[in-house]
Amino acid sequence: MSLVPPPLSLYVHMPWCVRKCPYCDFNSHGVRGTPAYAEYVDVLLADLDADLRDFGTAIDGRRIHSVFFGGGTPSLFAPELVGRFLEGARERLPFAHDAEITLETNPGTVEHGRFDGYLAAGVNRISFGVQSFDNEKLHRLGRIHSAHEAADAVRQAQDAGIDNINIDLMYALPEQTLAGALDDVERAVALGPTHVSHYQLTLEPNTAFAANPPPLPDDDAAWAIQEACEARLAEAGYGQYEVSAYALPGRRCEHNLNYWRFGDYLGIGAGAHGKVSDASGVRRRWKTRLPAAYLASAGQPARIGGDHPVEAGDLPFEYMLNALRLIDGVPMADFAERTGLSRDVIAPALATCVARGWLLDDPARLKTTALGQRFLNDVIEAFMG
Repeated sequence: MSLVPPPLSLYVHMPWCVRKCPYCDFNSHGVRGTPAYAEYVDVLLADLDADLRDFGTAIDGRRIHSVFFGGGTPSLFAPELVGRFLEGARERLPFAHDAEITLETNPGTVEHGRFDGYLAAGVNRISFGVQSFDNEKLHRLGRIHSAHEAADAVRQAQDAGIDNINIDLMYALPEQTLAGALDDVERAVALGPTHVSHYQLTLEPNTAFAANPPPLPDDDAAWAIQEACEARLAEAGYGQYEVSAYALPGRRCEHNLNYWRFGDYLGIGAGAHGKVSDASGVRRRWKTRLPAAYLASAGQPARIGGDHPVEAGDLPFEYMLNALRLIDGVPMADFAERTGLSRDVIAPALATCVARGWLLDDPARLKTTALGQRFLNDVIEAFMG
């Protein structure tokens, strides 16, 4: 069975931040001196040129449906630099007329440029890393903004004309109560964002929090917080469409939906990951992580940290790792289109998950039950090769 080329997105990694947070395991690096922001944009475009040459016919003629500037803190880059990259990318690739272009930013006043400048540069969606509206919790998380600065930054973006805004919130924070978590949701909703990402704080390896764990709510308390906050977001009109994502009608994050539906994406920037499909299968590529090494590569082969085809035996697990996060699931036919594999390959795992009450018994759709959502890691592991 042959692959059907899925939608194509572009992920752009901006690796610098003002200060590394103790819970963060992303490829982010605290600012030392003055980073080479302008040079970095030049190298991003050289990286894109090289990827387009390498992937060749797998990319030819395909439109970019979404762009996501992640980090780090992408808004450390001035609007003019973001605009220069987008202009260069459009010269190299066709963009859909309604392409969603997201810029992550932190609310601290030293961490973002003028929002009207980002809008003029082509950004049409802003994602704020607020995490909490409790100043004590923000301090524990190592954040450098206050609750007031967070609210003010969201309003500034709205006043500048950006009408598609996400607020990131974390829950199960150190010594957080149910009332405290609900207050964070209330204060987020009061700002009128179009989207809320609400995810649990976890202790990731090789982070400061992993080395010195703070006192976190236990599993039962974290589950109670999650359920109560889900209910409040639903009451406010935010429909849950993914494990940690809630949106007003018509405002789901198209870029992340492409990930979860096992779409393709070019990964540009230090440590960025990409996935490209063609007639021969699915290929993953990632870039060297350290900004200095990435800058020195300037679009040369040294920029590549790794590159390999995904083995057929790994594809079911990789597909389910993404698709089963979606609350409404995906059409069963998408599995064959996105992996090139027959449904027969996953039939035994499907039968097991249906028997355990984790998946709906629906031959036309892959969809978890409420029980399956609670034990999602177990469901996904059932599809490991």
